[in-house]
Formats: sequence, C-alpha cells, structure tokens
Amino acid sequence: MRHLLTTTAALGLAMFAAAPKAQAQTSDHKTVVGLSANAFQYKGNLGSDYWDFSRSKWGPGISINQYIAPGLSIGLQGSYAELKKTVGASSFATNVVSANVPIKLMLNNGWALKEDAFIQPYILVAPGVLFYSREGQYRANNVTSNINKDETKFAGQAGLGINFRISDNIGIFVQTSQVVGYKANFDGSTGGDSDGWDDRFLQHSAGLNIAFGKAKDTDGDGVPDRKDKCPDTPAGVAVDENGCPLDRDGDGVPDYQDKCPDEKGLASLEGCPDRDGDGVRDSEDECPDTPGLPALRGCPDSDGDGVPDKDDKCPNTPAGTQVDATGCPVVVDSDGDGVNDDVDKCPGTPAGVTVDSTGCPLPIPAEIRKLEQPIRFETNSTVIQRSSYTTLDKMVKVLQDHPEYSLRISGHADSRGTDEYNQGLSERRAESAKTYFTGKGIDTNRIPTEGFGESRPAAPNTSRANMSKNRRAEFKFEFYIPSQPQP
Repeated sequence: MRHLLTTTAALGLAMFAAAPKAQAQTSDHKTVVGLSANAFQYKGNLGSDYWDFSRSKWGPGISINQYIAPGLSIGLQGSYAELKKTVGASSFATNVVSANVPIKLMLNNGWALKEDAFIQPYILVAPGVLFYSREGQYRANNVTSNINKDETKFAGQAGLGINFRISDNIGIFVQTSQVVGYKANFDGSTGGDSDGWDDRFLQHSAGLNIAFGKAKDTDGDGVPDRKDKCPDTPAGVAVDENGCPLDRDGDGVPDYQDKCPDEKGLASLEGCPDRDGDGVRDSEDECPDTPGLPALRGCPDSDGDGVPDKDDKCPNTPAGTQVDATGCPVVVDSDGDGVNDDVDKCPGTPAGVTVDSTGCPLPIPAEIRKLEQPIRFETNSTVIQRSSYTTLDKMVKVLQDHPEYSLRISGHADSRGTDEYNQGLSERRAESAKTYFTGKGIDTNRIPTEGFGESRPAAPNTSRANMSKNRRAEFKFEFYIPSQPQP
C-alpha cells in the first residue's frame, strides 16, 4: 500500500514539473493540466457496482495533455483508487494506481464546433498500465484463500467527456470511461469462472482544466493570430477585438494613417474629405466648394494663365499670353523687333532685321539675291580663280553692311572620280571660299558651309563645258541668329 501511495505522489509531481508556465485547450494554449475527483465503480466476480454511486469509491486524478492538431491531443494521466467489496466470506481491498496515455478526439476542432466553444465534447482512448496492491481473502469450494498480492498489468481506457470553457485558461470537465486491465485480478477470484478479463471498473471524473502556453501573436497587438484579421499591424497601433487598427470615422483608413481621423474621407487623400472632388483636401483647399487645380491650392483657372480665378483681374486672357501676378497680359518684346511677344509669330528674330506685322523677317531684297553668283574651279582644284574675286567682294560688302545676314556656301564637283572623293572635294571647295570671307574679317560663324559632291549637278556631265559648270561653289544669304552658332 505504501508503495502505491508513493508511486501516485511521484506521478503527480512529475506531471506538474513537465507543465510549462500558464495561460481550455486550443491552438493558442496547447498545454492543459487537469485535476479531478473520481468515482470508481467495480465490476468482477464478486458482482457489479456500475452506476451505483452509493457504492462508489473515490480518489484523485491528474493529467497533462498537449494539443497536436485541431481536434486532437495526447498526454499523460494518472489516478488513484481503493476498490473494496465484501460478498459472504470473500472480500478484497485493492489499491489501484493507473497511468496511461490519453488520446482525445475533440469535437471543438474548428468545423464541428469552434475551438473556443463553451461546450467541448470529446472521445477518449487511453492505453496504459495498472499498478495495484490487493489484500483480502477469497472463498471458493469451501476453501478460503489469502489473496494478498502486488501486480502490474497493461490496461486500456475508453470514454466520453465534455469540457465546459469558462475562460481562455480555465475549463470544468466531466468524463465517464471504462478501464480494463489485461488479466488484471482486482478481487483475487480463482477458478474456472475467472479469466482475468472479468475485473474492470468505471471511472467517473469531474475536475478542473487549466490551460498553459502563450498564444502566437506575430504583430504583438494583444490579439492572437488565430483571431487576428489584420496580422501585420505595426507595433504600437491601437486595434479592435479583431486585431485591426482602429478607424474612428469609418472611412476605411485606419486612425494611425488618417490625417483627418474624425472626418470621413478618401483613402487617396490619407482619410481627409474633398467636397468638390478636385483631389485637394478640404483643409488645404482655398476653394473647397469649386473644383480646381492642385497647383493652385484647389482653385480654378479658367484661362489657364496660372493665376486662380479668384485673383485674376483679366480672366479671359488668350492661351499662351504672358501675364503678371494679377493675371493681366504683360507687354513684352523679347527680340526687340517692335512686335509684342503675344502676337509675334517669329519671337527669335535677330536684332536689326526688318519684320512684318507678325514679327517675322521680310524677304531678303532681290538686289541682294542677284549677288548670289556661283564661282567655278579647275578640275580637281580648290583654288579660287582671280576672276571670281569681284563677285566675292560684292558679297563681302553685303555682309559688312548687314550684320543680320549670314552666307551659306555649298561646294559641288563634276562626275569624274569616286563618290567619296568628290564629296570630300566639294567640302574643301566650300571651305576654300569661306576662307576668302573670313580673310576679309567676316565672323566664321556667319559662314556655314556644306558639300554635296556630284549629287547636285548644274548641268548633265556629258561635256567638258557642262562639267566646268558643275565644278562650283554656290552662295545663299540667310538671316544670322547668333544664339544658334553655325556649323
């Protein structure tokens, strides 16, 4: 007997030592320690006490269970009972310590019932062992035998139970199960009427379940991940019972991101309202009831001059007109040609150039165009013939008298030679003519040159005379724009 009591105490201490620090059993609180009071009802060769609570024997029980998966747990449990019965000359008193591995199939598995349901039914199957110490006597065939004996037997337990969830950490349970030991002989009976399977007992339990463990809460907002509908809430943000950030005005923008947390607004404006729908928050909109432009703090600009209508003293200014701070046109003549920029179609005309009413240059006079006479070169030569100097000097004089002009020189060649050679020759002839002008003091930027090789003949290259006409440099006066240097 003393051995059995010592074993029971040791089993209880081992279970408590194995339990983790605390918090009824769910995926949040996976470890449960149960303490129970048990009514044991014997059945064997000396009769049956099943369901007769007046003959029940009482004893303590303890268990520890670990959550494995939704609806499944496994653990270790133990109990102590003293089974007694007297029938005629036979009697026994057997102390029983049971230790088994309970496997629970729980209906609060998430699909039959919620894990945190108040009523949590389960089915119990628990293989294990029985340690028992038997004292007494058994009389059969007019023979009384002493039946004192200590034995250890394999056993099995099966039953049904219900846990009532009181809180996340506490549950009260009731359970009824039958325990059968393999050839366990609690009453010491002998003879042909005893095969070792006759002795068994019902175990009715009622007790307290204490859940341990810490619920997983990835974002640390106090709502476990299993219930958290917003599991990635930033640290420190106040949340509701579902773990989602608070949204006082209900506009879908959480308070911690809402620039206007007490006014229902738009997500695109960080939770702030926009009465006129122009994309500017009312708090920043100087014209909150009239659609306007973000660049003008929400105010309209009918003529598009950059001055809001509320400040525009000339609200119908034509598009493109330069205006002052009041929205009225500014009189500007950027190129100094006497034509204001707002009507000037050629606003970059060089200074000194005669222009028409639209600000564009007048055509170069015909008498100057008459001076654009070509000069000719000998075969394979870039030397300017002296007979051409008179023509060149007249053009020099025009450039000296008209600084607003430039002179474009294009070089040409006849068809003799390769295309590549003739191209280079034409470019050298143009440069040769340019050197004449720069030698007379004309700015090099006013003398652009280009070469066309044999691609632009003045006459078919079918005779010597025609070829002579094609070995030439041509000239064309243009308006010179200093801001755009010539090649």
